[in-house]
Amino acid sequence: MLTRFRADCLRILAGAMLAAIFLSAASSQVGAASSDPVTTPAVTARLLTVENGIAPGAGTLSAGLALDLAEGWKTYWRTPGEVGFPPEIDWSGSQNIASIDFQWPAPDRFTAFGIENFGYHDEVVFPIRITLEEPGAPVRLSADVTLLTCSDICVPQEFTLSLDVPTGIGIDEASAARITAFADRVPVDASATGITDISAYVDPAMSAVVVSMRAEAPFTAPDIFAELGPFASLGRPDIRLGEDGYLLWARVPILSAPDSPLQDISVTVTDAGGFAVSAAPRSLSEPPEPPFAVATSGVNLAALVWIAATAFIGGLVLNAMPCVLPVLSIKLASAMRLGGDDRIAVRQGFLASAAGAMAFMWGLAAVLFVLREIGVTVGWGLQFQNPLFLSLMLLVVGVFAANLAGAFEIVLPSRLQTRLANAGSEQGLSGDFAAGAFAAILATPCSAPFLGTAVAFALAGRGIDIAVVFTFLGLGLAAPYLVIAARPGLVRRLPKPGRWMSLLRAVLGLLLGGTALWLVWVMIGVAGPIATLASVSLTAVIVGVLSIRGLSGTVRSATAAALAFVMLLATGTLSDHLSSPGMIASESGGIAWLPFERAEIARRISTGEVVFVDVTADWCLTCKANKALVLDRDPVAALLVSPGVVAMQADWTRPDEAISRYLEGFGRFGIPFNVVYGRGAPEGIVLPELLTADAVMDALDRAGTREFSRTE
Repeated sequence: MLTRFRADCLRILAGAMLAAIFLSAASSQVGAASSDPVTTPAVTARLLTVENGIAPGAGTLSAGLALDLAEGWKTYWRTPGEVGFPPEIDWSGSQNIASIDFQWPAPDRFTAFGIENFGYHDEVVFPIRITLEEPGAPVRLSADVTLLTCSDICVPQEFTLSLDVPTGIGIDEASAARITAFADRVPVDASATGITDISAYVDPAMSAVVVSMRAEAPFTAPDIFAELGPFASLGRPDIRLGEDGYLLWARVPILSAPDSPLQDISVTVTDAGGFAVSAAPRSLSEPPEPPFAVATSGVNLAALVWIAATAFIGGLVLNAMPCVLPVLSIKLASAMRLGGDDRIAVRQGFLASAAGAMAFMWGLAAVLFVLREIGVTVGWGLQFQNPLFLSLMLLVVGVFAANLAGAFEIVLPSRLQTRLANAGSEQGLSGDFAAGAFAAILATPCSAPFLGTAVAFALAGRGIDIAVVFTFLGLGLAAPYLVIAARPGLVRRLPKPGRWMSLLRAVLGLLLGGTALWLVWVMIGVAGPIATLASVSLTAVIVGVLSIRGLSGTVRSATAAALAFVMLLATGTLSDHLSSPGMIASESGGIAWLPFERAEIARRISTGEVVFVDVTADWCLTCKANKALVLDRDPVAALLVSPGVVAMQADWTRPDEAISRYLEGFGRFGIPFNVVYGRGAPEGIVLPELLTADAVMDALDRAGTREFSRTE
């Protein structure tokens, strides 16, 4: 169809030139090859036709919609990406029109507000092939045009273009040349250009589409545009050439999957010399192999040392977090009972606890590395999105708290939860080891200062980077245990054992009870109220069974184990698998938070608004601290509700691929995460993990189009 259209343009051009020479006396020459222009600050638009008149018996008309865009302004292709929309034209006011074939020249790639988009800049002419209802009769073209133009802001354009084409013979050479030039840029069918063996693979997680094709002539500098459906957001492709340029392989990241189920895929490839081809690739069940692997650059020693130090400091600060401090306090209380007299026992116990923390960190590093290698989204604290994990942690903490409160004293060396419950007593090195591992487990939902940078570096780097970061993260977390192990005499400086220790034990039990309540709150958001109620009830029953004095230890342990199995089974069965809370609007501190939507960020920026994005979760204690201490307090809260500022919240309490990919775009794998967008910062200003009012207000000032007053 396209080749025929180009040939028609040339045929009309040649035929009309001859007719103009030999039939000029008989022709009706009217300068109708261009409509009156419509001009705005962003674009000048007009209708063009190759022919000045409709020749006798002519059944078609070659036309074009010409857009001359002002400097810095762009408009969109038929598949614009996540932000824009393509030009739309209503021809209902036209006369003597049977059908219209609207052609799309190959687009350019540009980035708007941090998102890849496809479209045009400077100028574009959309070739139009018009079939007439009555051949040889005059034509009236009336086009109601709606399009979006974007620069630092996006401005919708609506206007009407009209052009009357009378009967007659004649052409407009300038219009004909301009339309033909852009017709040559319209992608043709793959078979017409020697492109063969076009295939595509979309991974089940909808995170990338991998395309492979071969050509009869080598590629030189190709670009690829995948079309997956409305509102799909795609990243910049990784394009690799093989077989001396005859093989093209490309991986296109999918940042946001299309709203509707994926059906047909279309791929457009451009190259030097105006090459442009579109094709529907055949679907593959396995990704095609790339022609070569891309070697990742190593990190120099100085950078690795710096990130290791950052990880160590982050792990050290974790000990002060409310999710870890009770376990450390319990361990210190156990040493106080020895009074520092048994230096060997103190040293061994604290070394075992340090080993437990290190073992968990190394195990977590290995699991994250394997998951990352097989393409699973990984991150810091993601296990708290798992209802079974939360249910198990609720059981462990509940049993531990009941033990400290004096409900029972029992040794079940074969069961992890009972080991943990007695880790603060004289139960041997296995209990000490479990206490250290338990502290590390509870540390994962906390993102202390320095921790986000270190974990992001690790998960985005090589295997050695993961090993180094998690090793030093574990060393930081285990540092208090190692200090006591190195200097057992420090225990002597603690108060002597006495009746006050019973009170301390009760206080620590209450602290762990508070941790249990926090886990209940988190679990309601992740698993739903029914599954949470079942877990809480069965945990209470298990604690009650363990507290019965008349039963033997074997009966109590067997009954508790059976009930624990039932609890996990019930949690998995009753968990509420509704959509992520990240898609639900919320309100706190007087701030009406909009639900997270990646495309909405760009749309808001394009209208001149400032967007503050808060990625949070119920299990993220640092997120809650940021909200309570900074976001929900003036002057920040006042700014977030002021005109021109939009507060958007992404709730990552439950797994959400859209939020995971959004974080990965910034090289982040954990939360809290906050970023501010605006006309002054379309790519976003990333804020530190621990927020301050000054940092937030400064980012809002820099991102906005005006200076925000600290008093407004």
